[in-house]
Amino acid sequence: MVSASKQAAMGAHQPPLWRVILAGLIGNVMEWYDFALYGYFVGIFGDQFFPSSDPNASLIAAFGAFAAGFLVRPLGGVVLGRIGDRVGRRQALTLSVMAMALATVSMAILPTYQQVGLWAPIALVLLRILQGLSAGGEYTTSIVFLAEHAPANRRGLVTIWGLWGSVLGMLLGSAAGTLLSDSLSAAQMSSWGWRLPFALGLLVALTGFVLRRGLNSETPPAASARPVQALARHSGAVLRVLLLNVASSVAFYTAFVYVITYIQSEAGQSESVALALNTRVMGLLLIFYPIAAWISDRLGRKPLLIAGSLLLVLAGLPIFELLHSGNPTWISRGEILLMLAVALLAGAKNPANVELMPQAVRCTGLALAFNVAEGYFGGTTPLIASWLVSTSGNPLLPGYWVALAGAITLITALWFTPESCRLPLQRL
Repeated sequence: MVSASKQAAMGAHQPPLWRVILAGLIGNVMEWYDFALYGYFVGIFGDQFFPSSDPNASLIAAFGAFAAGFLVRPLGGVVLGRIGDRVGRRQALTLSVMAMALATVSMAILPTYQQVGLWAPIALVLLRILQGLSAGGEYTTSIVFLAEHAPANRRGLVTIWGLWGSVLGMLLGSAAGTLLSDSLSAAQMSSWGWRLPFALGLLVALTGFVLRRGLNSETPPAASARPVQALARHSGAVLRVLLLNVASSVAFYTAFVYVITYIQSEAGQSESVALALNTRVMGLLLIFYPIAAWISDRLGRKPLLIAGSLLLVLAGLPIFELLHSGNPTWISRGEILLMLAVALLAGAKNPANVELMPQAVRCTGLALAFNVAEGYFGGTTPLIASWLVSTSGNPLLPGYWVALAGAITLITALWFTPESCRLPLQRL
């Protein structure tokens, strides 16, 4: 236990809450700005880095490179999580944002297949892997950092800003894509326009570095020298948190990555229309995130987890019927339904991720659980959905994947998850 004198000393050096929130969210802005840009320009990446006579083959290859970054996220999460548990949260967060900055700026100057041949897709995949490794510990360490500095009755509302930063990053990426597609010709976009927003990402990275370097470093609790054994002792908690994150991960990447391509290729909409629809729905998500978090602080985590996952189970197929309609109004309604499910789940799972994870492995265990769910279920969703449509010829089939993800989290929340809203959270 932490002594009263030590708690008083910590309180004397406690940064203001607004500074904590900014430091917690800025890395997520950087991470998702970059990942979003790749998702929005995936068609260009397919043409320039994976050229093929079959456009579907190029698209699937480009989504495969996108998925590669997610497949290594659990490894990056464990490494950065271990640094967070043994060295300190601030050090892990600073290292993460520096690695992301390097990868993002490199994307802006990456040569294409036409220029350097096979080295181009190899370099692209390596950069996706570096981004995946750095992103693996970013979200999880940031919400642990936020939760441990939050008032007990406001953990949901404080920790949601980590995810809010993620959506802000994606919104900035979407806005940049929309602005460029409206301002440049298709030839200009393909030639050099797509590189500009990656270069501008350096400004966000530098801001994050300055904010995090300015925080006082905390002294973490003594952690086991054998992380594998420590994780094994708490395997039940890790598995529970993993399954609770499946539905939100799949829904998020369906709504804000895959749908951009889907409504162009399957619903006949232009790129500018797709990006504009996505930007508006993402703006709504920025509003609904804090509302859902505020509700979870008052009603509890389980009601929102159940409501969000049940919405996906019941509406997975109808959502894709709306998206496939070809009518921008109906497409927008399908995206809004996905957004509501994402918001409900996030308002509950964000604080529950920290509350349900034992302190001894809080960063490491959460990083492993979240990144397996995010990487192997969420990050692969665009690839899986594209494959389902390509092999079956049925454009509605991805709706069943969304419903299955909802069922996994629904079962976990109903029968295997205690209410964690009022549980005391042991802090550093």
